[in-house]
Amino acid sequence: MTGSPLTHTNLTELEERLLDKARESSSRRAAETLYGGRDAVLRQTAMALLDEAELPEHDSPPEATLQVLSGHLRLTGQGRSWELSAGDIMPIPPERHSVLAREDSFFLLTVRRSV
Repeated sequence: MTGSPLTHTNLTELEERLLDKARESSSRRAAETLYGGRDAVLRQTAMALLDEAELPEHDSPPEATLQVLSGHLRLTGQGRSWELSAGDIMPIPPERHSVLAREDSFFLLTVRRSV
């Protein structure tokens, strides 16, 4: 689903839906774009990762933040890591990185892409 500026999303309902979807997925994760289409400069995506599920190492966008709404995540990049839990928001370092769920987790990824 791609949202527009005039559409609202209930994050509590979305969390339940994405965690259920992740439980049915072999990857143990699920995501939904809340704002920003394919060509948008700003994109916001809600993601659910089940306990011990991972987003394997990948390149970083030009600018991004990770905001944990529930659960506990470990963000790892270039020999260092950060433990993030509900209520934490952090800029994602501009380097290859990975994300590991330490328990069932729900978070927002906000990305500014280059144009």
